[in-house]
This record gives sequence, C-alpha cells and structure tokens, in this order.
Amino acid sequence: MMNSSKAHYHARGEGMELKELNYLIAVYEERSISRAAERLYMAQSSLSQFLTTFETNLGYKLFIRTSTGVRPTEAGKVMIDFAYHTLSEFHRAQDEMQDIAGLQKGSVIFGISGFRGSYLTPPILSRFRELYPDIHINIVEQNSMALEEMLLSGEIDIALIVLPASDKRIDPEFLIRDEICLITGKDHPVLKYASEKKRPDSDIRLSIDIRDTAPFEYYLSDYDTILGREARRIFARNDLIPKAYNEKMTALFAAAMAAEGQGLAFTYYSSRHYFSNAEFLSIKNENPFIELAVALSPGRYHSNAALALKDVIFEVFGD
Repeated sequence: MMNSSKAHYHARGEGMELKELNYLIAVYEERSISRAAERLYMAQSSLSQFLTTFETNLGYKLFIRTSTGVRPTEAGKVMIDFAYHTLSEFHRAQDEMQDIAGLQKGSVIFGISGFRGSYLTPPILSRFRELYPDIHINIVEQNSMALEEMLLSGEIDIALIVLPASDKRIDPEFLIRDEICLITGKDHPVLKYASEKKRPDSDIRLSIDIRDTAPFEYYLSDYDTILGREARRIFARNDLIPKAYNEKMTALFAAAMAAEGQGLAFTYYSSRHYFSNAEFLSIKNENPFIELAVALSPGRYHSNAALALKDVIFEVFGD
C-alpha cells in the first residue's frame, strides 16, 4: 500500500504522467473515488473525469463501480502492479541522484506505527534535522505487518518494525526491547495493590498482579493489534474477565484515558517519553516483551539519507 505522503512525481512515463499513477493507487487503496480525491486534495469530479478519460485512452476498464465503492478489474490489477513498480523504480533513481549531491538535499521515507511514532519520532526528527537540515523525512504511519509489505515493495526506505520479521527477505537490526505494561494515573486506587519490588527483567518501579486489577475499568485496543491481543491473552491465562466498556480504542487513545486516571490500559513502557505524568505498572508472572528493530527496504539501493536516518535512530534509542 502506498501512503498519501509520497511525493506526486511530475516526470512523464510512457504516454502518462507519473502523478497519474498516484491517482490510480489512491483510488485502489481507498476503494472510493471520493476518499481518494480527499487524499489527493482534488475535487471528486476531477478525479472521476481523469479515471474515465484514462480508461478510455487505455482501452480497458480498470475499476468497477459498486454501491459501496470501487474495486479493480483484472486489467486494473495489472495496471496497479505497474504503477507500484514504476513509482518504486522512480524513487530508487531519485535516491541515487540525490546521493550525487551528498547529504545536502533530498528526502527519505520512514515507516513507523502511529502510536509508537507519536513519542519515538519527535526526538529522531529533532536530531536528524540538527545534522541534516536540508533532507526531508516523509513519515508513513502503518502497523508493523503493513510496513513490512511496504519495505518489500520499495514504497518506503526504512521502518521501525516488531521482531520477528514475517518475511525472510527483510534483514532487521535489533534496536530495543520494550515491555508491555499497564498505565494509569498517579492517584488511581489500583496503586494500593502495587508493589515496589521490581521484577529482575524490568525497569519499571512498580509491579502488580493482574488479578488485583479486576475491580477497575480497562480501556482496550482491538484484538488485531499487538496490545489488544496480548491483553486478552494475559486475561485468559489469569482467568480474568476485565471490566471494559471500550474495547476497540486506538492504543494512543486508550493510554491517554488511563494516564488521566480514568482507568487502566495496556501500553509500551517506551511510551513514558510521551506520558511523563502517568504511572506504569509491570505485570507480575508474565513476560510481555516485544523487540523493536530497524529495517531497510531489501534488495534495492539504499540512499545515504536512509543510512544516515538509520544511524540517527540507533544514536537516539539504541542500547
């Protein structure tokens, strides 16, 4: 999937502008002409007219209009693959050309999850801009699995992903070990059940038995997220049915509510950089850790800007 933050290229391809390939990809990813138009900052009528004209000139129907949006035809799938490949190769050429100028100008596309990015990205950007003020970082927010796909397709240059990588072609480098823990407000009544005896494998000051949290309300993420899935596994192992009225919140929203003392939520201990006034609790008798790694797009040219960003990430957060 290609993120809308990618540049809209103006060089001409075979009888078409590369920016038109961005239009096709936006329609494909959004499955809606209206949503694609919003993403592209253009009028829906203009995008619809472009698509009609493009299909007429090409001689093939690329999308089928339905009551719920659009879906690609078989010819459309071929064209979408071509669009992804062409834009990826154009981006590779840009990388090589910008390296001729050294690290004086250019851009790099960095992928990171939205929640993790909210507190890890600012110090990375601050340090990178201090060192390379004329290189722009385009940020793509996706979950770890989607970022792996984008690395493989060459849509992004570098990403912060969760180990292990699902595809052996990706060669990630370990960055940090991050603990999944509980977050709450500093005056929440659950703290009377917390112990100041630290776990030997944790940096968190307080720990708690998850069963002691049963009387208190939880804010949970959906099951298809790492935090949501791990939370439910911990509950199941401890025969605990949580008191939760909100079970499909984003990780950032859930943690923010808990940090204000409204309840409990699962988060990563690295989020302490964001929630500086919250209390974090290590979970006794559990081993909820994840490992984060930095990965470059495999099998393609790596620009000096991408390599410089990798070095900055390790400088800021590497153990």
